[in-house]
Formats: sequence, structure tokens, C-alpha cells
Amino acid sequence: MRLVLASTSPARLALLRAAGIEPETVPPGVDEEAAVAALEAERGAALAPDELVQLLARLKAEAVAAMLGTTDALVLGGDSAFAFGGTTYGKPLEPAVALVRWHAQRGGTGVLHSGHHLIDLRSGDGFGETARASVRFAADLDDAELAAYVASGEPLAVAGAFTIDGLAGPFIEHVDGDPSTVVGLSLSTLRRLVRRTGTAWTDLWNRPAGA
Repeated sequence: MRLVLASTSPARLALLRAAGIEPETVPPGVDEEAAVAALEAERGAALAPDELVQLLARLKAEAVAAMLGTTDALVLGGDSAFAFGGTTYGKPLEPAVALVRWHAQRGGTGVLHSGHHLIDLRSGDGFGETARASVRFAADLDDAELAAYVASGEPLAVAGAFTIDGLAGPFIEHVDGDPSTVVGLSLSTLRRLVRRTGTAWTDLWNRPAGA
């Protein structure tokens, strides 16, 4: 069974490859900011983290599903957001923003929300689920470490301004939940969604062991 990843995220791709799956990747081309702004304007309130990531995961999967039409494949859309101190954070994009966030979250704990939406192109059925994992950061991080990390550029394009599988790994002291959720894709959640389509998880394996 083909798995199509509606994302260009290197982290999600690496996770799937490590799990024995070489997905096809298709950029979804979704205007995320516009989609969120439209729904928040309609509701007159900000979206909760779970709602935010599930909305964007679904829109990405639907956009790619529309491109591919009916075929023997599953399309996966995903999105992540980090909730800390009552605020939901996406990608900081700017170094100054990332540095402010790191100074605030040093020694604290936040929750990474990872939205998943899987569409079975054989039937058109879609299934969504959000995974959560709490992340505790080291309290003894000094200003020089944080400045160096932000200068690396790594935190600018990731939710919450950190990665667990990159340079920020040593800055994280504890994770409560599926660790792959923090990378941006919960493999255990994806397995459940795949099984809901009537597909065996092992039917997605298409990479030789150790590849």
C-alpha cells in the first residue's frame, strides 16, 4: 500500500523511513495562516491547540487527496503546535522571536500537539486524531547556549522553536508521551489510523531493514 505524505517536513520523512516506510511526498500548498484566520474570524475566538493542528492536518491531506483522485493509496496530513504558559506557538521564523521563547520556556514544561489526518483514497474516508506529549526543558541552560542554538537557525522553522532529534535534544530533560510526537508525527497514532482503513501497518513497509 502506498503512503503519500502531504508534507515536505524532513523530520516526518525521517521518522517514516526509520519505521520502514518510504512515502511519496507531495507539497499540499495550503495557506495555513489564511485558513486559521478565517475559522477564528467565523468563531470569534482563537482555536485551541488540538483544533488548530487538526484543522491544518485535514486541509493538507484533503488538498493532496484532491490532486491524486481515487487510487490505491493513503494520504497523511500532519501539523504541530506547542502550547506553553497558556499560549499556542507555531514556528517562530525570526531569531529574535525564537530567543524570547527559549528564555521563557527554560526550566518549564509545555505540551506538543501533533495533528494527524489520514485519507483512504480507495474509499474517500478520512480519519483524524491528535497526539500530545509534554516536554520539560532544562533549567540550567545559560544565555550563551540559547544564543548559539538560535544562531544555528534550527529552531526558526519548527513548532515551539525546538527539535528533540537535533541540536536541542540535550536541552530536553523529560518527555511524557510518544517521543515521535515531539518530532512531529506520532507513529503509534498513525498505526491506529492506518488500521481503521482496514490496512495492516506492515503492508506499508517498503524499505529494506537498515536502509
